[in-house]
Amino acid sequence: MGKAFKTDPEFEEKQYLGSNKLGLVIRLLLALFCFIGYYWSENPKPISIGLIKIGNYPAENLPDSGLVFFLLGAFLLLLSVVLLYFLHIHLRIYSDYLLIDGFFNSRRVKIEMKAIRSLRKVRLKNTLLNSPSYNLHRKGVIRFYSSGNDLIELIDKDGLIYRIGTRQCNELVRIISQKLISTK
Repeated sequence: MGKAFKTDPEFEEKQYLGSNKLGLVIRLLLALFCFIGYYWSENPKPISIGLIKIGNYPAENLPDSGLVFFLLGAFLLLLSVVLLYFLHIHLRIYSDYLLIDGFFNSRRVKIEMKAIRSLRKVRLKNTLLNSPSYNLHRKGVIRFYSSGNDLIELIDKDGLIYRIGTRQCNELVRIISQKLISTK
């Protein structure tokens, strides 16, 4: 049987998959495209606006062909709402380690405080185009990101670099800094 946690976490943050800006923008643009397709099916006459000319609706003789666009657009909006409650990363700090849990059967990551060699706060360059990642090993860096503009960068004694996205960066840096001072 697994070892139970003896204390409550000193810091806890939950990040949800639906709060990622890139995914949200893509889903909303697709839903907008679907609703425009539905409108076009209901009003199939050609439209000419300046340099843009929109011809007849191509499936004019198929009954209820635009209903598919409407249902798909509604599904995408519903999916966006559901993903706002879908836990992606659960970050917790206990007295001597940092614990990162993912969704479903993703591997739990435990970072010992005594193994952390350095800590720094990093600002993301492009916050709109960052896709969510959990335990992504790329170019020597292990990434954990759902949303937010800041992240912390931890380097452990083995030289592994962890970048953890957070919305509460200052508080997280303060707590980990205190832990690092007390463990040395």
